[in-house]
Amino acid sequence: MWAFAGRRNHNTLGVAQRATIESMDQTSPSLAHLTLADFTERLASADPVPGGGSAAALAGTMAASLVAMVARLSIDRPKYEQFRQGNERALNEADAARARLLKLTDDDAAAYGRYSAARQLPRETEVEQRARDEASRVAAREASEVPLEVVRECARLLGAIESIVGRSNVNAASDLEVAARLCAAAARGAAANVAVNLPQVGDERYAGATMAEVGGLIHTIERSVAQVVQQVASGGLRHPEAT
Repeated sequence: MWAFAGRRNHNTLGVAQRATIESMDQTSPSLAHLTLADFTERLASADPVPGGGSAAALAGTMAASLVAMVARLSIDRPKYEQFRQGNERALNEADAARARLLKLTDDDAAAYGRYSAARQLPRETEVEQRARDEASRVAAREASEVPLEVVRECARLLGAIESIVGRSNVNAASDLEVAARLCAAAARGAAANVAVNLPQVGDERYAGATMAEVGGLIHTIERSVAQVVQQVASGGLRHPEAT
């Protein structure tokens, strides 16, 4: 299991270097608490944070929110009583995914900040250069692990979408298709961020394993989206899930 953001190993870094990088955690305001207008204003600015990684995670958050909405529009409706258990499970999964993806919106920005701080460390001496290189590798790995978790989260969320499409409120079926497409866009955007950060990690074995996992997840996601779209187009209800 790879360490995620917040579980860093700075043993090879000096006190000053650690302080510089860790200060990024405390100076960056939470994106999750911005209004939508403020977030998009920040996103449109010349500041590189937030960037594509945070936008991808936020797209996943919106997808999860739509799934939760559809589930809530289905639970306690007599027409969908036979699907209650599946919708309740999807609701729990969607609400949990929404919280995790919203946190990953902030985590991605923080990871970029730490990588940027590592690249700004002094490199006048050989010792400083080694410390800077090591800090950069650690930060780059973190910057790849955050979007990797976004891809994983989107794959899990699409499983929930697929489970209730055709087993939930048909008047909101198109919302599930939107959720599925947002989920796929979020995953592909996050996957791009994984790929761009891996070369800076300096670990070919890790990079190969990570890209293999990402490729498999994207394939699964695209297949699930196609099934969701097909079911929405059919306009009908499916049989309840086997228990």
